[in-house]
Amino acid sequence: MTKLPLTGGCQCGAIRFACDAMPFNIHACHCRMCQKAVGGPFAVICPTEKAAFRVTKGEIAWFASSDVARRGFCRDCGTPMIFDYPHAGDIGVLAGCFDQPEGLPPERNCGTESRLGWVATLHDLPASETYANSDPEGLLERIRSSNHQHPDS
Repeated sequence: MTKLPLTGGCQCGAIRFACDAMPFNIHACHCRMCQKAVGGPFAVICPTEKAAFRVTKGEIAWFASSDVARRGFCRDCGTPMIFDYPHAGDIGVLAGCFDQPEGLPPERNCGTESRLGWVATLHDLPASETYANSDPEGLLERIRSSNHQHPDS
């Protein structure tokens, strides 16, 4: 069972947050806006009640992605973190920003009109751990030993 509060933050640690309630209606959004916002094939959004979400360190920066929605991010490291309809009672935290995202699996897909065809084949591709690939220049060890990413709490 997942323990509350759920905590998380951006890549550099300038922004940290806590959720005092479990997210609901967790979904993978494949729309083009989400693809662009996260720089990937989809965004996994974990809505939680705004009353249960609090920033514990730093300040979220905002980009108005439309006249009705905005995206929250870290102005220091650029990590996309939030999808928000300011008028709504919930706020969508991106799953990868949580310290323990494994416990927040998507329950559905949305924006499927823009889903990339190859997303369905990802599970068929060869897989390896991050530091298991050939690295003749030793870049992976240099990245690992100089990692500036904030640790998960």
